[in-house]
Parts: sequence; structure tokens; C-alpha cells
Amino acid sequence: MSEKDFIPAPYTTLKEEGSVTYSSPSNIALVKYWGKRENQIPANPSISFTLAACVTKTCVHYKKKAQHSDEFSFDLLFEGEAKEEFKPKINTFLKRIVAYLPFLKDYHFIINTSNSFPHSSGIASSASGMSALALCFMEMEKTFLPNITTNDFNRKVSFLSRLGSGSACRSIEGPLVQWGETSSIKGSSNLYGIKYPYEVHEIFNNFHDTILLVDKGEKQVSSTVGHELMHGHPFATQRFDQAHTNLEKLGKVLADGNLIDFISIVESEALTLHAMMMTSNPYFILMKPNTLSIINEIWKFREESNTHVCFTLDAGANVHVLYPENEKDVVFPFIKEKLVPFCQNGQYICDRIGLGAKKL
Repeated sequence: MSEKDFIPAPYTTLKEEGSVTYSSPSNIALVKYWGKRENQIPANPSISFTLAACVTKTCVHYKKKAQHSDEFSFDLLFEGEAKEEFKPKINTFLKRIVAYLPFLKDYHFIINTSNSFPHSSGIASSASGMSALALCFMEMEKTFLPNITTNDFNRKVSFLSRLGSGSACRSIEGPLVQWGETSSIKGSSNLYGIKYPYEVHEIFNNFHDTILLVDKGEKQVSSTVGHELMHGHPFATQRFDQAHTNLEKLGKVLADGNLIDFISIVESEALTLHAMMMTSNPYFILMKPNTLSIINEIWKFREESNTHVCFTLDAGANVHVLYPENEKDVVFPFIKEKLVPFCQNGQYICDRIGLGAKKL
């Protein structure tokens, strides 16, 4: 498919007004996306667990303008309060997607959004936020083009979400979503994420992700800037090749349930992500001392307990602690006793893999 395939046929009717509400989850990458080309095209493929508890809920009320104008018209409320500082990012998103949703300039929107997780907690909200907004807009288009199939709906939502935040394209479905062209996965695309199409071992059902909030402050380098620093990075080519290789290896692991190999791939991917940050120009470090303390405690406990607890990291200091359902009674007490003291104000979030976005 190409971008042109997402331009809709002419609408026959437009509703005068209405409202739509969706919740959409965040996700945590197992094979990391780091580096992108123009128009939010990933430099390497990635795959993620869709989360269940960390969600953004977005309600969009829309009313047709009295007169058409070339300007976007919207009010933005975050948890009930007007947030003017969020509006430029939404305006940029609307500019990127208007060619694919041409009705956007015909309406005034009231966008009311909130997160299930603490604001400024260090949990990436762009994935859940942009996907929730894209879902609301697509639900609008569905009322104008009611014959759209579920598959086409999900594909276009993922495509639109990507134009707001790359990782947002992996938040529409679940429990595993892959994004980025790669020879090892049939149907993979740079334009949108796809539900992982192959067999997954039952050990990954209800897999847990306890998110340790190590540092809730603003990152010293944004993810957008970090992605840009992969241009000209001395190890970029090797990293992109590594992602393809790890994704292929992970396919076998997901099929046979080999948790030892799962741990090896996932932890290596997390540390490689941060190694890219530490070797870019300019270089930067997003891990904190407590991040490293948690990692060392996990390694020590895993060896002593013979469990399969492991970690992964996003582009920040927080730690995602991953473990199977059948080990929660051993692993979770360890997390509370040994790891939570390293969290800022003792804060953490209990999550697990989920099935994607929901219309409310």
C-alpha cells in the first residue's frame, strides 16, 4: 500500500454534530524503534506488547462550522482544564492528516482527554494520546463512509496515529503489534502497525509489566531529538541490522515460549537503545542511578530465584519489569520489597498486556 490508498472517496453527507469517545493504551517495545526517516517512517522494525492499564481516554465533540475556513478550529481540555500549551502539537498532527481526513476543516472540535496514569510520570503518553485522538476522528469518518471494514479501519487508524507519534501506530490492537517492513513478518509495513500474525505460546498470555517510576521529571533530551540523532550515528547501520535480526529471533521465541531467549533479546534491546543515546553526537544519558540499581537487583534475584523476571526500558529512566503470570506470586513481593524503594515517592504502576483500544 501507499499513502494515496488512505485518501477517502468523496463523502456523500456530513453530520451536523456529534461526539465520540475512545480509550487507547500505551505500549512497550520489545524490539525498539529508534531513528526515523521523513514522514515518520521508521529506520528499523519494532514489536511491542500492548498494555492494558496505562490508557488515554479521549472524547471529541464535533459541530459543523457555519462557514468553511482553511484553519483548524478546536479547544483542548486535559483532565477538564484548558491546555493551550498542548495545542501546537495537535495542530501539527491535524496538518499531517488532513489530506486523509478532509472533513477536519469543516468542524469545530472540543477535545477532552485524560490519562489513567499520573501526568508527567515519565510514562510515554504520546502513543496512547495520539492513537485515541486518531480513533475518534476515524469513528467520525466511519459515519460518513459506513461500509469501511474493521481491518481497513484499524489499518488507517494506525497509519494516522503514526503521523502523530511513531509508536502510537502500535496501540490500536493487541496483545502484540509489529511495525516496520521486515522480511521475517508477512504483511509488515512502514506505514502502519499490524497485529502480530503468527503463533504465540501460552506463556505470554497475561504477561505482567510492573512499571517502576524512577524519575518523573522532564527528560533532558526529547524522543524526537533522540530519533534525529540517529542520522549520521557511527553505529546506526549496525543497530538497524540488529533490530531485523532480533525480530526474527523473537519470532521463534514467541512461538516456542523459550523465556531464557526472550530475556536475552529484550534486555539486550533495552540496553542497546540507551547505548545509542550514549554514543550519539551530542551524547546523553537518560538512565538514573536508581535505574541501574533496579537492573542489578533484577539480575541478582533472577539468578537466586530461578524465575524469568526481566526488564526493559523506554527512552527514559523508568523500568518496565516483565514476568509471566505463573511467577507473579514470587516476583511481585520481590518488586515491592526490593525495587519500589528505588522509585520516586515509591510510585509504580501494575500493568499487563492488553488487547488494544476500545470505543466507549
